[in-house]
Amino acid sequence: MTNPMTLGIVVSAALFLAVLLCLELGFRLGKKQAEDDPEGSRAGVGAVEGAIFGLLGLLLAFSFGGATGRFNQRRALIVEEANALGTAWMRLDLAAPEDQPALRDLFRGYVDGRLAVYRALPDYDAAMAELKRTGELQGKLWARSVEASRKPGGESLQRALLPNLNEMFDIATTRTRASFTHTSPVITGFLLVVVLLSAVMAGHSMSAGKRRRVSHWVMFAAVTAATMYLVFDLEYPRFGLIRVDADDQVLVELREGMK
Repeated sequence: MTNPMTLGIVVSAALFLAVLLCLELGFRLGKKQAEDDPEGSRAGVGAVEGAIFGLLGLLLAFSFGGATGRFNQRRALIVEEANALGTAWMRLDLAAPEDQPALRDLFRGYVDGRLAVYRALPDYDAAMAELKRTGELQGKLWARSVEASRKPGGESLQRALLPNLNEMFDIATTRTRASFTHTSPVITGFLLVVVLLSAVMAGHSMSAGKRRRVSHWVMFAAVTAATMYLVFDLEYPRFGLIRVDADDQVLVELREGMK
């Protein structure tokens, strides 16, 4: 699997160059129109520029806001999983003394596996292998817990532990799916098209001057490319500069307390 942040850097760099080219294109088109029709070369352009730049701002806000929301959701899910794991670990005390050692060993192995899944990234294949292994441990832990709950006096496990294990496994699934939930490629592609159209319109507007304002062009291209990179970074918080690794510490501390 291609590293998403490598793709993000490539797309952002390509966008930076493409914006500069579109600015140049718009500048030349504006100059040519001014030569062909000096009086009407700017007629109605302002309304079109306003509409396109407004749409660009809306799409950038939508993409950035969506990526930020998903980033915060992933952080919150780590804490939710840690809470569910901690509660389940304490409720293992309800099991019969002879069942507890096996259950606790399986539980420790499961938590180790959950940590290993995300530590393996950005090696996608290794992470998927750990996820599969953790799924097998999940099944063993559930089966052993159900078996213990069917013994005399196991009613407390049925009422307390089993529902909590179910919640714990559900959150793990939610975290996995959240890792693969991103802005639709169609929306991203449309955003890139609008960025390039906006660059053409900006170049056309600046053609009213005698010279190219290169510094303005570079700033426009750099800010746009940097914004797209940040969206990628937020969408893949295990790969880039903005990361959720520090939030895993709550799971690490929980595992260290499982004596």
